[in-house]
Amino acid sequence: MSRIGLKPIEIPAGVTITISDDNVVEVKGPKGTISEKIDKSMEIKIEDGVLTVSRPSDLKRFKALHGLSRTLVMNMVEGVTKGYEKSLEIIGTGYRAAKSGKKLTLNLGYSHPIEMEDPEGIEVEVPGPNQIIVRGINKQQVGNYAAVLRDFRRPEPYKGKGVRYKGEMVRRKVGKTGK
Repeated sequence: MSRIGLKPIEIPAGVTITISDDNVVEVKGPKGTISEKIDKSMEIKIEDGVLTVSRPSDLKRFKALHGLSRTLVMNMVEGVTKGYEKSLEIIGTGYRAAKSGKKLTLNLGYSHPIEMEDPEGIEVEVPGPNQIIVRGINKQQVGNYAAVLRDFRRPEPYKGKGVRYKGEMVRRKVGKTGK
């Protein structure tokens, strides 16, 4: 039994959800519009301001899709109302980030600065030289772009230098010891 899939989704005020024939769910809210194609076998109903997702039978495939489908719709509703954000920290001497227009420039110890253009639907903010905040309405895009930025210089275990998520703990290793 999918406990997550059985939970109804309350539709907040200011949010409209439309479901097309081929199970494309479109959610409009104060922050924007998102649409996602949900598997055709899942049945999505809206009654009295509450959205429910149900499965056709108890086959293993449908059980797996049940919770996923409900969570995808819930993430869309939350994205258009509150939005999502990931915070990154840059740790290391000379490592810093700067923002000019839609271009993010990262100096991470390489021979050249890394320049990134903001993808569509993603807003990047640099409140300080060692902080980056990625915001957007699509949870998957926000997390993916934050992971791309982190991959340029992952935190290394000896000195802890690199780009990490805010609050991420890096397991430190002991370096060489002299005789």
